[in-house]
Amino acid sequence: MSKQLTKQEIHNLAMNIVGKDLEAKGYEFIAINSQLKKQPQFVCIDKNNQRYFVIVKATQISEHPITYDVVWMETFKNHARKNHAKVIFAGVGLGSKEDKTKAPILNREYLLQYDGLQLLDIELN
Repeated sequence: MSKQLTKQEIHNLAMNIVGKDLEAKGYEFIAINSQLKKQPQFVCIDKNNQRYFVIVKATQISEHPITYDVVWMETFKNHARKNHAKVIFAGVGLGSKEDKTKAPILNREYLLQYDGLQLLDIELN
């Protein structure tokens, strides 16, 4: 019998996708937090020792770009500024290969919507 992934498993899969992208781009991990609704998921540095807070949003696959809550993100950007960090957002859409409106199935191929890492401007408006 096929089993749909749980919210935590979907979140972990999204984090693995983003983590591999960060590694491929040369980021070094300082901390990783895989708990749902705990931000950031990754704290990492680049080759110049610039600190980054990475927010991973796992969601259902969509025809539209994956976005974040703008009001909440302004609060998070303040936190990043206080810690001399930059913010990266990574939206990951996942869906079952058989029906994209459903969660991926354990040990089966899945659909992926990932536009890569999005560096957010943290300067005050």
